[in-house]
Amino acid sequence: MKAVTWHGRRDVRVDTVPDPRIEQPTDIVVGVTSSGICGSDLHLYEVLGPFLEEGDILGHEPMGVVEEVGPEVTAVRPGDRVVIPFNVSCGTCFMCGQGLHSQCETTQVHEQGSGAALFGYTKLYGQVPGGQAEFLRVPFGNTLPIKVPDGPPDDRFVYLSDVLPTAWQAVDYASVPDGGSLVVLGLGPIGDMACRVAQHRGAGKVIGVDLVPERLERARSNGVEALDLREHGQDLPKVIRDMTDGRGPDSVVDAVGMEAHGSPTAQVTQQMTAMLPDAIQGWLMKRVGVDRLHALYLAIDIVRRGGTISLSGVYGGMADPMPMLRMFDKQIQLRMGQANVHRWVPDILPLLVDGDPLGVEGFATHRVRLGQAPAAYQMFQEKRDGAVKVLLQP
Repeated sequence: MKAVTWHGRRDVRVDTVPDPRIEQPTDIVVGVTSSGICGSDLHLYEVLGPFLEEGDILGHEPMGVVEEVGPEVTAVRPGDRVVIPFNVSCGTCFMCGQGLHSQCETTQVHEQGSGAALFGYTKLYGQVPGGQAEFLRVPFGNTLPIKVPDGPPDDRFVYLSDVLPTAWQAVDYASVPDGGSLVVLGLGPIGDMACRVAQHRGAGKVIGVDLVPERLERARSNGVEALDLREHGQDLPKVIRDMTDGRGPDSVVDAVGMEAHGSPTAQVTQQMTAMLPDAIQGWLMKRVGVDRLHALYLAIDIVRRGGTISLSGVYGGMADPMPMLRMFDKQIQLRMGQANVHRWVPDILPLLVDGDPLGVEGFATHRVRLGQAPAAYQMFQEKRDGAVKVLLQP
């Protein structure tokens, strides 16, 4: 089959690799019909190379049609249309029972000290072959796939794999009061969708911050008060406080993560780290702060006293400096973590079946064939051509 594979920093290719096969009695094989390129895939493209091996298959946002099932699979059958969550969770352990599927005890990667395995996302998360491919082996066939109805286009359901539950959890963790105010830092796929979810769930004022003109305009078209970071610069906290009764917003979602703009020292550190041998890079990233923390520091500055910050952007440093005095003094509440996909499916799926209140059918900015993935990665990483969400379609 054809699959998108990692070959080095900023080097992804479409290779011919062995087809997946049933390995366990509860496995299924899915023929992929759509698979997204995620913002966190760009961390693999740019920063997290020490935890990848050449030829690793990328991608964790797939959906498709069941092609084959193991002998103990009863929940789905060939021909069923399914979305595959990005976290590999068994659905039956203690953590899954608590709605913490990203901490699944069956698939935790103990040798790395990590939570549940993820499709297509490095040795840190199990080195499981990903979904930017023509076919995908999926374990836990009775509990992991999400069955969706035939009929509507893939765009209606594919974001159940990651974007929708990640945005939904980001807003839920932000604890926005009814009619309250929320600032979303970063208007890429997760930030954009988080704005839509917050509006749907009753936020009174949603402010988005970015520096890409097309993303700002896209947010404004959906009723978000969008602010250009380049225009306001260091005055941004004051501008936001002036928009929120002088206090700052009730809640902030950081949808940017480790590669935030405005952190030149950390950017140089990342670039210097990338020149080291993989073993040393990996050691440093596990023990030293290599994140660009501008977005997180900005969130701490602008959130009102007693407010909540929700982190959905991926951070990768083990020893990043945090302004604990400032956080303690402001009595800030902080929540974070990988999205627990199945936890939120009952809330989200009805919004996709009846109507389209979150605008998912028009969410993708680009749809390309699998063979065009290398160019699509580059375009997305460079934020060219208005790229916000790219779907690969084998």
